[in-house]
Amino acid sequence: MAKTDDITAMMKEMMGAFPMDTKAMDDAFKTTATLSEKLSGVALEAAKKSTELSASWTKDTLSKMTEMSKAKAEPADYAKSMTDFASAQAEIAAENTSAFAEIAKKVQMDTVELLMAAGKDYSEDASAAVKKATDEMTATANKATTTAKKAATAK
Repeated sequence: MAKTDDITAMMKEMMGAFPMDTKAMDDAFKTTATLSEKLSGVALEAAKKSTELSASWTKDTLSKMTEMSKAKAEPADYAKSMTDFASAQAEIAAENTSAFAEIAKKVQMDTVELLMAAGKDYSEDASAAVKKATDEMTATANKATTTAKKAATAK
């Protein structure tokens, strides 16, 4: 049992010499969670706008179909009604396609902006963590050197 205690003490001492910076891990998690929240917001906003646009387009199409489906006095009026409907649909399709493209463009721009900002945050977090770890390792190495020198001069 004594050997187990010695190994345990040795492991504790060794782990103490290489401290883990949990703050850096916490900061990285918070940065990731914040990025995820912002990206979700971008996606949900785009979905909302796309749904509203689709619903409006559908409503407009159904309204125009109602007009087209009404009984006409002359056979030629049916052809004119269908032509008017097709022409209106082509115009609406062009407008709505353009609107969908604007939504996609905004999503792309917002996403790139968020990822660039997150990259900067991650870089800053990593630099701070590396600097802190380097400082701690240097201090530990200096302490070990000092202890070794003292032990050597004591002989």
